[in-house]
Amino acid sequence: MMNTPLLINHLFDYSMQASPNKEIVTRTTSGSFRYTYADFGRRTRQLSSALAQLGVQRGERVGTFAWNDHRHLEAYFAIPCMGAVLHTINIRLFPDQIAYIINHAEDRVLLVDPSLLPVLESIRDRLTSVQAYVVFGEAADVPETTLSPVYAYEELLRAAKLDFAYPTDLDENAPMGMCYTSATTGNPKGVVYTHRGIYLHSMALGLANTIGLSEADTAMPIVPMFHANAWGLPFAAVWFGAKIVFPGSAPTPSALLDLMADEGVTLAAGVPTVWLGILRELEQRPQPLKLSKALCGGSAAPKALIRAYEEKYGITFMHAYGMTETSPLATVARLKSRHMDLPFEQRLDFRSTQGYLVPGLEMRLVGDQGDIPWDGQQFGELLLRGPWIADSYYNDERSKDTFVDGWLHTGDVVTIDSEGFVRLVDRTKDLVKSGGEWISSVDLENALMAHPAVFEAAVVGVPHPKWHERPLAFVVLKNAAQATPKTELLDFLRDRFSKWWIPDDVIFLSEVPKTSVGKFMKRTLREQYRDYWMSADEES
Repeated sequence: MMNTPLLINHLFDYSMQASPNKEIVTRTTSGSFRYTYADFGRRTRQLSSALAQLGVQRGERVGTFAWNDHRHLEAYFAIPCMGAVLHTINIRLFPDQIAYIINHAEDRVLLVDPSLLPVLESIRDRLTSVQAYVVFGEAADVPETTLSPVYAYEELLRAAKLDFAYPTDLDENAPMGMCYTSATTGNPKGVVYTHRGIYLHSMALGLANTIGLSEADTAMPIVPMFHANAWGLPFAAVWFGAKIVFPGSAPTPSALLDLMADEGVTLAAGVPTVWLGILRELEQRPQPLKLSKALCGGSAAPKALIRAYEEKYGITFMHAYGMTETSPLATVARLKSRHMDLPFEQRLDFRSTQGYLVPGLEMRLVGDQGDIPWDGQQFGELLLRGPWIADSYYNDERSKDTFVDGWLHTGDVVTIDSEGFVRLVDRTKDLVKSGGEWISSVDLENALMAHPAVFEAAVVGVPHPKWHERPLAFVVLKNAAQATPKTELLDFLRDRFSKWWIPDDVIFLSEVPKTSVGKFMKRTLREQYRDYWMSADEES
């Protein structure tokens, strides 16, 4: 067999040859922008040329701080095809975390959307490695900003070479991208993706047993391109020659629904809160859709949500599971052939699991005493390994706790049935997952207990009808006779955390329930208050 390297360059070259006339569409503030794959290919090479002129060398990191659009897609290919490393930066992180990951990754150049300039301006004096800022957008002139040196993206492309030659000696195991996990405790952790890993992950997205993405699809990645490579959809969609539709900056459910209808979207991917918003909009304002697959991940989707799409609208709702460390596709809840004749409710039971393993990966279910049988009842921690699973964090000593003996310890507690269907039970750490993003209860507790009036504080995630989970804070005051307003405690947190981290409410207790060794019994609080937001909705 020929020993040919598996490179992102091959995905790019193939799509230019096979799909030059396919469309890429971006929703903009003034309507929509569309061009062909041939246009995309030309501009991608120009971007590579421009970055080279800015001094970017092979192996150096180029950060993107941007929404989902065609320019971001150009960066997705221009950076790794020239041998550099694409670093997608989560725009929703707290500024301290953004500064940390830019410095930790040692980004040389940052590509940024105009609307996001203020965030980088607020931390510019703390960025130690950045040598140039390039601003996306239509303007040929450099925007007014305190960043320096700064360049206009379109002006750089106009001056760049059309025939930029990509290197032919890249190693398939060389880094092509990186993404930092949403911080749980401490600083975010960097995950490095290789050419080989993303090549194989892209191939897996096209398998009939997984997502089944193909040239016939019109794909819309609603999941942010700064989050685990938009679940790998941009790479696979370009390779297979699908029409691609980007929602642009800050899309609303109404805008997403209109875009799906106008562009004939057949496959879209987003977290449960996105699908809840679109469902509400669809019920209020019915639209003729060609959508055949609604890919959902980031957190467990409510069964009622799956039921509505499948039963009312005939749209296949595809529940998937993965992590930043898994590129991210690991399991997909597709029905097997034997399930097709089952009653709807039984099929729904399988649809609402995290699904079964994607071909090419391996998994284990492990407890304190070793491997656990796959009987759908006993639960343990899910372990994964495979060619698109990370094997360490970037320059981070915490790798030793997550990657052990060649296996990724996911930190998720699950059951696995005899056919390999995975069902999420709990988390090994008391994390809150809100809108597809992790929130650290420990960090919030420590911050609350730094308030002079607080004696004890516990934070748990409770089910929420929109956000899947929201943090609820429980506080014991040092002096109960001297009441401290909830607003004071919440304001105390606002300067320390992103807005979406802030608990939605504070409940005052005389004592936080504890185990025999003095640890907070968070499970008790979760169970006691699991219907808190549902009850609040009913009362309102």
